[in-house]
Amino acid sequence: MVLPAALRERVAAVHGGAGLSERLRLYDGWAACYEQLHRRGFRCLHGVDGSAGMLERARSTGLYQELWQCILGREPLPAPAEHYDAVTVVGALGEGQVPTAAVPELLRVTKPGGFLCLTTRSNPSNLRYKVELEAVLEELERQGAWQKVLAQEVERWEKATSDEESTQATGYISGVVYVYWKCPVPPLEEG
Repeated sequence: MVLPAALRERVAAVHGGAGLSERLRLYDGWAACYEQLHRRGFRCLHGVDGSAGMLERARSTGLYQELWQCILGREPLPAPAEHYDAVTVVGALGEGQVPTAAVPELLRVTKPGGFLCLTTRSNPSNLRYKVELEAVLEELERQGAWQKVLAQEVERWEKATSDEESTQATGYISGVVYVYWKCPVPPLEEG
């Protein structure tokens, strides 16, 4: 997936700085592994997972400066407010995984002017979750907490685990990539 030039320009305008064009390539392929992030100059990677085994696997890569065991949606993230330039959740926002109630917590740890990249699947067993997720995303935008930069369907998101889940009998399921920009000024409270 290649993001539109207008999005690249918007990210550059917000973040500025030398070497950003190289780093913007990160936004072109969220399905790429974190190893690619590292090769492109991102050296401060933190991660969370609910599984000690997955954290150990992540630790063995040598890519992460911090790793914490945390179950998103059940406990706060182990990071201060407005700490990260970018927050990504790829492959975890789905039925029976990370609840949609975790989205405001992801926003909490993102710096004003920072970006959140979230993904979910569009397969039949996840459609109810996707509708709920999009309602949460839209409500946060309505409240002025962030602005949608991109919502892009990806036809061959991942291999289907069954024929019923396959999109148009392709053997794959589709998904959606959402990119949001956290507003730099907190919204005014009504009243």
